[in-house]
Amino acid sequence: MEATVTKASNPQVQILPDLEAISHQAASFFVAISRNSIATKGRFAVALSGGSTPRRLYTLLGSDPYRDKVEWRHVHFFWADERCVPKEDDESNFRLAYEAFLSKITVPASNIHRVKGEEDPEKGAKDYEDDLRKFFGMSGLPAFDLMILGMGEDGHTASLFPGSKSLEETIRLAFPVYMKRPKRDRVTLTLQVLNNSAQILFLVSGPSKAKIVHDVLGNEGKTERYPAGLINPSNGNIVWLIDREAARNLKRSFHDPSIKHSTD
Repeated sequence: MEATVTKASNPQVQILPDLEAISHQAASFFVAISRNSIATKGRFAVALSGGSTPRRLYTLLGSDPYRDKVEWRHVHFFWADERCVPKEDDESNFRLAYEAFLSKITVPASNIHRVKGEEDPEKGAKDYEDDLRKFFGMSGLPAFDLMILGMGEDGHTASLFPGSKSLEETIRLAFPVYMKRPKRDRVTLTLQVLNNSAQILFLVSGPSKAKIVHDVLGNEGKTERYPAGLINPSNGNIVWLIDREAARNLKRSFHDPSIKHSTD
């Protein structure tokens, strides 16, 4: 199914049967947005996320029929966040994307803009910001054509966590995130960069996300408690693709015209 990409001031929520359906719909969005961006600007800049939910999407992008629908030589890959580990590490978001699909497509090495997770967080953030400014221009904010995001059970997105000082950052594009051990330190794009994207695609799956999905999307005044709820681009479009298990607490919102249900 080909996805139609439109701009809207409010989030669009699509509830789909399962992760497989989410992944195919996300792949269709990826294809549609890439084609539009390449046709109008000659390139497509996308920021990827890690985690288990987007893995199937990435596998689909590296396989037929989606693989042949994208002009990969015009696609530039960035990451919404990265753990401070070597690129070969099992926890590397780069490694996830590389093994799932980047290694299976033909794309110039210069089009892959990874975070140098092997560096310490401060240097990794600075190097990544330098790369962003070189690609998008030294003044102003990066404007990604597509930002692929997930949401944790605590409402975090990218590596922006509840209560973090990184949420208040208004100057830097990339920010170091220091975690309590044994968790890995990270580098994340800042909130202002996420909110400057033209298209944002949230992928949320599983019963463990049901409560936070309700809190963020249930329109009960809790949205701004969570980083994911702060994603609100003034000139962009947000689409949430949520499976039935994650959306089970949204039943009271079924009358909402912004929520679309699929039985496919």
